[in-house]
Amino acid sequence: MNEIIVGIDLGTTNSEIAIVENGFVTVIEDTGSKIIPSFVGIGENNDVLVGEPAKNQYVLYPERTVKSIKRQMGEETKVEMAGQAYTPQEISAIILKHLKGIAEAYLGQPVHKAVITVPAYFSDAQRQATREAGEIAGLSVVRMINEPTAAALSYEAEQKARKRILVYDLGGGTFDVSVVSIEDDVVEVIASHGNNKLGGDDFDQKIIDHIVKHLQEKSEIDIQPSRKAMARINRAAEAAKRTLSDQPFVTIEEEYLAEKEGAPIHLSLELARHDYEGMIADYIDETLEAVHIALNGANLTASDIDETLLVGGSTRTPLISQRLKEEFRKQPRSEVDPDLCVATGAAIQGAMIGGHDVSASAVLVDITPYTYGTSAIGELNGEMYPYKYVPIIHKNSSLPLTKTEVFYTVMDNQDAVEVRMFQGEEPDALNNIPIGEFMVEGLSQASSGNPILLALELDLNGILHVSAVEKKTGLQKSIVIDNAFSRFEDAEMEAAKERIREIFGEEGDRAEIIEHKTEADSHHAVIQARALVEKAERMLDDASPEDREDMVNTIEVINDAITKEDYAALKEPMDQLSDILYYLES
Repeated sequence: MNEIIVGIDLGTTNSEIAIVENGFVTVIEDTGSKIIPSFVGIGENNDVLVGEPAKNQYVLYPERTVKSIKRQMGEETKVEMAGQAYTPQEISAIILKHLKGIAEAYLGQPVHKAVITVPAYFSDAQRQATREAGEIAGLSVVRMINEPTAAALSYEAEQKARKRILVYDLGGGTFDVSVVSIEDDVVEVIASHGNNKLGGDDFDQKIIDHIVKHLQEKSEIDIQPSRKAMARINRAAEAAKRTLSDQPFVTIEEEYLAEKEGAPIHLSLELARHDYEGMIADYIDETLEAVHIALNGANLTASDIDETLLVGGSTRTPLISQRLKEEFRKQPRSEVDPDLCVATGAAIQGAMIGGHDVSASAVLVDITPYTYGTSAIGELNGEMYPYKYVPIIHKNSSLPLTKTEVFYTVMDNQDAVEVRMFQGEEPDALNNIPIGEFMVEGLSQASSGNPILLALELDLNGILHVSAVEKKTGLQKSIVIDNAFSRFEDAEMEAAKERIREIFGEEGDRAEIIEHKTEADSHHAVIQARALVEKAERMLDDASPEDREDMVNTIEVINDAITKEDYAALKEPMDQLSDILYYLES
């Protein structure tokens, strides 16, 4: 029996999980709904809340609830929930573990593998953070596919024709547009563009700002310091947005939002769809600019597009269909549910990987939305410049692919080269996003012009593998740029897994969670301490006798603290050693 691989749409606002049964897709319900709000909370009894219960709690206890965590994936940050700090990976893992449980209850068997969708414009760091969230939740992420690609795969299941499709995907927190070719059961993404910080949440914020301004003018009160009042306004704004998709007017009402001089402050405000559309017009313009960038990348014009496909709940905004109809001279299609088609496509891909029969048997060809390259000495603006960007993998290239370029040393007897990798389109590498760097040391010290081969491999998940090889000797150094900025160390990963297991397995015992947070912090402190000691030992020979004696003594104190597992005693000697090293380096 082939193993079931579930498909998951891990969304900013909502998430869904789907499977293929008897050749057809089932989106699994949670308490009567296929759409699970991407909210996580800790209840009053210290139990974990996910989905609708967490969303309901957000109004009363916003400090115990987290929403829209997807927007912070890949960032070196933490969010607070019920007095504890969590990484974005951990919050997303709670959602994924909940979805995993829904599927297991439905199937009556364990679920271990998943295809998870990500925005096409997600960076390497964001993709790896998503993979880490899956691992923390106990899922092996067998494939990540871009959300518009998944939607197109879902669409292909119902449309048997040769077409060029533009997939317009506007969710709660991200926007993507992809140009897709469907021909002879091949779904091929030709070009893509997007914005990871644009979505329905921004539409909500415009209404929220409007309400806050109204209360300021009418009641002369700044409601923003009240987290509970703002949570209620947030919910009311989202409800108003949804109503305006079907109605020309909505009245936003909230009783007893606040008090002023003992008198209650109520909210009653009518909002017209026309005025709301004026608030979000700039956002819609921005999405249409991205549409034209994608069309240019595919060397197509609007008249070459056979269909436009709407994906994501925010596409229910009538202005979007109206503007797209004006651009393409045809009505966008939305008969494939915009909220569910991404999870449907992920399930189809999972079934294909797992060897199950599925009504859609398309070959999926995905692309990279970014250009990747390195920096080298070259001419820029008529002058020689040490950081000229050299693209190696170009935007809109099909996945998977490997590209190799040759570079040459610039000095005689050069024994090392530094390889710096960037993501972006600018000719000046320093204006692009740095995503990783490494040294290739121990070169053969040949004359200048010693060839170094730099190979970039971008896999099906959009994860970049980089290797540099000295052609003459075969000396090689490589890295995997799966997340250059916020990758979990092994110890941190294990601590995160245990922490999430505790949340689900020992509901109500927050002391256990605090204990595991302390363990994670301790692991992190040990990792930092060992790295500092290694650095200090490398610098001992360059230090004066007096400094060397201080360094040796401090290193001994740090090693003793680690041996005794007295992690609280690490801070002071680490600070002392850092000060000495700073002095030596300055």
